[in-house]
Amino acid sequence: QVQLVESGGGSVQAGGSLRLSCAASGYTYSSNCMGWFRQAPGKEREGVARISIGGGSTYYADSVKGRFTISQDNAKNTVYLQMNSLKPEDTAMYYCVAGRSYCGGAWYAYNYYGQGTQVTVSS
Repeated sequence: QVQLVESGGGSVQAGGSLRLSCAASGYTYSSNCMGWFRQAPGKEREGVARISIGGGSTYYADSVKGRFTISQDNAKNTVYLQMNSLKPEDTAMYYCVAGRSYCGGAWYAYNYYGQGTQVTVSS
């Protein structure tokens, strides 16, 4: 049974930083992908960042480029999202996703989902 467990969310003031973690269990790392989506109340779900576990290539939404960094620790089966210079508009529930082969921007195309971790940025 594959499980994705997120941690690291919380409340921070604008300009602050948080690091989200997504630990995968029962998940074999090969040529696959992990990433983060977010959804704020009343807004559409947005793909924030993703990383190809095999090749290491990354993608970032324009809204977070230069502020967020996604990285992986293969030994720990964990993906991180370092979020710097946080803005109030980054406030959302952040979800970790994992795909056996897909590595794009469609939420529904991933195979596994975490339960989410809340990030709240105050001005």
